Amino acid sequence: MSPLARIPFTRAEQDPTGSCVRDGERDLGNARFAADVRRLAQRLGRVGVAPGDTVAVMLPNCAEIVTTMFAAWYRGSALTPVNAALTDDEARYQLQDSAAAVLVGDERARALAASVGIAWLDAASIHADEADGTATEPDDGPVATAGDFALIIYTSGTTGRPKGVLLDHANLDAMSGSLVEHFSLTAADTSLLVLPLFHANGLIAGTLAPLRAGGDVVVAPRFSPDTFWDLVESHRPTYFSAVPTIYAVLDARTEREVDTSSLRFLVCGAAPMPAELIVRFEERFGVPVVEGYGLSESSVASNINPLDGPRKPGTVGIALPGQEVAVVSPSGEQLPPGTRGEVVIRGANVMRGYLGRPEETAKVVRDGWLHTGDVGTIDEDGYLSIVDRIKDLIIRGGENIYPKEIEECLYAHPAVLEAAVVGRPDPVLGEVPVAYVAPRPGRVVTAEELRAHCTAHLARYKVPEDFEVRTALPKNSVGKLVKGLLREPSRV
Repeated sequence: MSPLARIPFTRAEQDPTGSCVRDGERDLGNARFAADVRRLAQRLGRVGVAPGDTVAVMLPNCAEIVTTMFAAWYRGSALTPVNAALTDDEARYQLQDSAAAVLVGDERARALAASVGIAWLDAASIHADEADGTATEPDDGPVATAGDFALIIYTSGTTGRPKGVLLDHANLDAMSGSLVEHFSLTAADTSLLVLPLFHANGLIAGTLAPLRAGGDVVVAPRFSPDTFWDLVESHRPTYFSAVPTIYAVLDARTEREVDTSSLRFLVCGAAPMPAELIVRFEERFGVPVVEGYGLSESSVASNINPLDGPRKPGTVGIALPGQEVAVVSPSGEQLPPGTRGEVVIRGANVMRGYLGRPEETAKVVRDGWLHTGDVGTIDEDGYLSIVDRIKDLIIRGGENIYPKEIEECLYAHPAVLEAAVVGRPDPVLGEVPVAYVAPRPGRVVTAEELRAHCTAHLARYKVPEDFEVRTALPKNSVGKLVKGLLREPSRV
């Protein structure tokens, strides 16, 4: 049996009245949460969900997503969370590709379920007040095993159709245990869920790891810089995980003094965070920011800067317990410290594969190593620095240019909030870099200023051919900049 599937029930036995999941005004204690998980699992069974099936959930961030995850595991089924911001066609694609047997959600979900011929369960009834005292049917408890699929997480799909990443209970057991060990998580910890729960980060790092450690989870509504610090001050979390854009916005938009005394640490992931922003945020708010790195294919995290040890802003830290991270040449040979190459990952956290795509799985998982497609270097102390994506490399007249280096330069300009550099075809040079910038609130910056700034800090061939200043840059639903849209201006 999977120990993860038993978490709600182990907690209820050990501390029935302890807090488990908080969501707005709701505080679901351990006993209540476990009872609601069991009740939902039995409802899933009544609509035909069996071990090995897939349960889909489509809701904005709320406690019901967490309950549905554990209820699916109770049945020995996998969960696929569907981003509620998807169009109907995009949602139907995920439901059909994952072969979902049921969709848990609202009235919109009811219509989508009907359109693809699957069952629907009303999410509004999962934690209904009257359910608290309702007896559950006798059963034998959770049936999921270590080898059963636990999550099917769909990639962001910035190019082509999204792929379903298959993570089993053994993957999640290794990953959550690694995070508990690295951050020394205990029952005293509270995670504030900032990132969306249709993503592996929110479900595993933000939810599973603290619940496994005996701590609790606060589900935050959609991120707003105007109300975010109010949530921190009222719920007193010990950590949260966010993307660089959120940290940049909080730094730019926070005008009052805030109480951060409950926070032990903050995590940044999903995209590289400028070292200058990390240092500035730490100094201003008095909380260590540890940058990490990982993929859905590696169950979310593989490297994170340590809390008890040197933190190196600009790196994504050391390999997490139980994982090996290396940098290899195109022929697969491991490279010495300081040498650029492709980042590869090995460990029990590496995915089982892409759902229904054996050829694509074989391309990225070779000899037990997950090939990430990221370019990086590892220093003498084992700290990984991500240089860029292999596919984002710009070759200008034979010179290799990594956009991240130019972006770091742009972020050092005091008026820049967001920056993205992409390649543009050129009839003479083959490709040239082009920069897109969004200014900080209340600041104005011109293309001429940005060109002068880059010229003063970069080799001439790295200076972008053009600079475009916009009010905001395109992002996906996780808050990560989407460069693909910048490469196709007609779509922006």
